[in-house]
Amino acid sequence: MRTFGFIWGVGGIVLLLTFAIVRLGGVALAVGDYPLTVWHWGLALGWLLYMVWAEGYKGFHLAFAPRVVVRAEYLARHPRPLHVLLAPLYCMGYIHATTRRRLLSVALTSMILFFVFLVRMLPQPWRGLVDAGVVAGLMVGVASILYYLVRLQRGGAASLPVPPDVPAQTVVDAPA
Repeated sequence: MRTFGFIWGVGGIVLLLTFAIVRLGGVALAVGDYPLTVWHWGLALGWLLYMVWAEGYKGFHLAFAPRVVVRAEYLARHPRPLHVLLAPLYCMGYIHATTRRRLLSVALTSMILFFVFLVRMLPQPWRGLVDAGVVAGLMVGVASILYYLVRLQRGGAASLPVPPDVPAQTVVDAPA
């Protein structure tokens, strides 16, 4: 159950992100069917670089990816059947998390859904250009999760830069 929870938690999130990359990647590639001006290309490049930095590096690499891995590792050490069953939600901080973590997770998800609905209203080529930046950020996110998995294997949970954000009364670690 320990290994399953870890693999299901991290793997479920990687599958979710990969599904989004493939789906949005198709929309982004459809931009090639439209004539683009220098203005389009300049904005696309700027947006792509911004999304790699903001979504990919700041959002995924520094915050989300290490938290997913550290929560999966915590789940593997402290498995509960319901938490293992819902491991991807557990690793994203929706369940068995501090109130602050749950609120941040729900708020961030709500904001993302709001922007998804807005972007869907954009006509091509603008929608494809926006989605290209999102895809780049998501790809950095998947790579970051893999990076932190390797880092966990090499140095243990202490090598990860974030706490698991579980409720204080449940933090139980064996003495070192």
